[in-house]
Amino acid sequence: MKKRLSSILRSMVIGGLVATGVARVLILFSASPVPDPASGRTEPSLFAPAISSNWDYITPTQTWLLVVLAGVTLICVAGWPIAAWMERRADAGANRRILGRQGR
Repeated sequence: MKKRLSSILRSMVIGGLVATGVARVLILFSASPVPDPASGRTEPSLFAPAISSNWDYITPTQTWLLVVLAGVTLICVAGWPIAAWMERRADAGANRRILGRQGR
């Protein structure tokens, strides 16, 4: 049985959301364990890094990974309803009945 494009795109959207979330968590876990100067704890730098102009806690490779994952997911999100609409339109055209007497 052939899988529909909308079904494939739906799976890619869900997989992309999960993959992006996992990548974000792994990036945050690999963040610099430098203690917070105010409290001396490492939690703020691991789980809520301060956004600054230098972005020290994330490498350019990690940034590109997140950009690519988020971009592919957004493309699939945009294509999913379009593919579903086109499939419904094609199914409606194939199942159209001609008015009048049938089978004569």
